[in-house]
Amino acid sequence: MPESNPSFIWYELMTSDPDAAEAFYRGVVGWNTADAGHPDMRYTILSVGDRGMGGLMAIPVEAARAGARPAWFGYVGVPDTDDFAKRIVEAGGSLHRAPENIPDVGRFAVVADPGHATFMLLTPLPREEVPPRPDPGTPGSVGWHELTSSIGQEVAFAFYSKQFGWKTADLMDMGAMGKYRVFSADGVPMGGMMDKPKDAPVSGWTFYVNVDGLDAAIARIEAHGGQVLRGPQEVPGGSWIVQAVDPQGAPFSLVSARR
Repeated sequence: MPESNPSFIWYELMTSDPDAAEAFYRGVVGWNTADAGHPDMRYTILSVGDRGMGGLMAIPVEAARAGARPAWFGYVGVPDTDDFAKRIVEAGGSLHRAPENIPDVGRFAVVADPGHATFMLLTPLPREEVPPRPDPGTPGSVGWHELTSSIGQEVAFAFYSKQFGWKTADLMDMGAMGKYRVFSADGVPMGGMMDKPKDAPVSGWTFYVNVDGLDAAIARIEAHGGQVLRGPQEVPGGSWIVQAVDPQGAPFSLVSARR
């Protein structure tokens, strides 16, 4: 991997109904979908043009029995999954799944920060040809990464900054809601961190997918059986966001430069 600050490189939906979820997101976001061809499990690649950005799969049986619900997760690309997993635990985080190989993909681990927000680490195998990342704002790509943390944005940021080298790009006062910290990787703003609202059940990462026009996207959500929870809402900088759940109950969010 090139020498740069780690950042999110892959997004994954674990769902109770892969067929229905695939149809929903194709209709709402417009992703291209294709079977990954794994012999022992079904895994669907979600693509923007010819560039894979994520995947979806059924919740593993053992996880479902333990109470896992449909949800989106993000993978942070790192040069050495084993080393970063060890460092995260030493810094007060936790290891949910020890590092292991994914054939023909790379090495991954499931971890959580000290506030129990879960994410994955991934060291991809080298590829001779990888399509370039889509331009920022391209519909179907993830435009923003937002952490709500039970330990507070200041403590959470100190953890992620130490692990991944992320920097503060802006710190905005939201009054009673506290501060909103915009963070960057390699000088590029990539998301924000805030204190967990009292009505939020747990700490967690939210990924905002770019769409071209929010009102039209909201209509697609409702037409395909999803439910809008909050929004449309204008945010600093002039973009518009909406927070919703898909028909299987997985929360997701959209962002657009125009209403």
